[in-house]
Amino acid sequence: MARRHLTLILVLLSVLASHSDAGSVGVNYGRVADNLPSAYKVAALIKSQGLDRVKVFDSDPAVLRALSGSGIKVTVDLPNELLSSAAKTQMFATNWVQRNVVAYHPNTQIEAIAVGNEVFVDTHNTTKYLIAAMKNIHTALVKFNLASDIKVSSPIALSALQNSYPSSAGSFRPELIQPVFKPMLDFLRQTGSYLMVNAYPYFAYESNADVISLDYALFRENPGVVDAGSGLRYFSLFDAQIDAVFAAMSALKYNDIEMVVSETGWPSKGDENEIGASIENAAAYNGNLVRRILTGGGTPLRPKADLTVYLFALFNEDRKFGPTSERNYGLFFPNEKKVYDIPFTVEGLKNYHDHKSPVSGNHHETAPVTGSGDVSKTLTGNTWCVANGEAGEEKLQAALDYACGEGGADCHQIQPGSTCYDPNTLEAHASYAFNSYYQKKARGAGTCYFGGAAYVVSQLPSKYPITSPLVNKLLLRMLDE
Repeated sequence: MARRHLTLILVLLSVLASHSDAGSVGVNYGRVADNLPSAYKVAALIKSQGLDRVKVFDSDPAVLRALSGSGIKVTVDLPNELLSSAAKTQMFATNWVQRNVVAYHPNTQIEAIAVGNEVFVDTHNTTKYLIAAMKNIHTALVKFNLASDIKVSSPIALSALQNSYPSSAGSFRPELIQPVFKPMLDFLRQTGSYLMVNAYPYFAYESNADVISLDYALFRENPGVVDAGSGLRYFSLFDAQIDAVFAAMSALKYNDIEMVVSETGWPSKGDENEIGASIENAAAYNGNLVRRILTGGGTPLRPKADLTVYLFALFNEDRKFGPTSERNYGLFFPNEKKVYDIPFTVEGLKNYHDHKSPVSGNHHETAPVTGSGDVSKTLTGNTWCVANGEAGEEKLQAALDYACGEGGADCHQIQPGSTCYDPNTLEAHASYAFNSYYQKKARGAGTCYFGGAAYVVSQLPSKYPITSPLVNKLLLRMLDE
């Protein structure tokens, strides 16, 4: 009898240990929407779902007050537009920390500060301020004796990778290594922090649905993809993307840096040309991801690296720019009803089943995928997307920010010092970015609108009288590349 009790105790301890060693699931709380619940209702909603982490995209006082005493761990954001100020003066960084962190912590359990978001694709050229801003924010935390409680990092997009296929060949873009990644990774190592990564398998699948298996993208049963470099077999695109980042860090001798997936998700609705955007696929991706994270285990390359993952996003956000999918990443409608039913806790997983339709998942990955998720790109064709100069600077800038950021357009060539930086005008840069996005989306209907900031031309830009000569020059250069 005593032996039986001892065995039972050991089994229970092993179960508890497996749960304690598993990863963690949080949620991104964006507010680019109308009719959202009050911050207090949102805090109650998050808690009722068993989620114990939330990431916000600013440091709104109403939100931080509402989360006070909730037990929910919070990541706040220093927006991109404040990076230059935080980098240039320690006083600004110290005052920001005092107003937005010290004033609420520890009642509001702030555990991290995201300094900027996807800075490398920010059209305002804020990359040069990133490292100094991170260091100044950390120095402010040291001043207030909070450096051991609150970590400082900065979310990167997968477009920061030069290569991501196979995962073992993952590498950062060469022009970012010395000025940004090495000092950033040194900083993360010295402060005991982690790299934040925004990873969206949906973008890779949507651009390459003819060669990437839907089952592979949604964590469903599949034969897997063998990495020719390492011999490791991958059963999910998510793991392959994460390991590409781990490999990129390893290539620079930063094997010890941990990672947090600061954003990942799948849209429940999209435009006609947005392949894979559906309620069924969104439910499968997020539900299976929750199971993958909460049941423990790392990636093939880092088997012991349990991950913290933040789902994007809490709500559908109807005021977001871009295609329909951008407004349909939410787990909940603004009325707090679920868009689809998935669990967020180990307990909830007991009764969870991924309901797969009989026609999904009939492709297999056979071709390389680049960091941006493309197998191949072409700018050829008989239509082009150009900026509407009459839309006004504000609308053009907002559309440019979207195209180069969440839209995934290739904007490397319009950065300072790059081939297409000149002519350095908003209209010219916007036309380059809009056309990149338009061609990437296979010139689908609705992909050259940008809220009226762009339109389609069907003649070579040099022959189109409405388009300015500067824009013609840029678009023709794109066609020659």
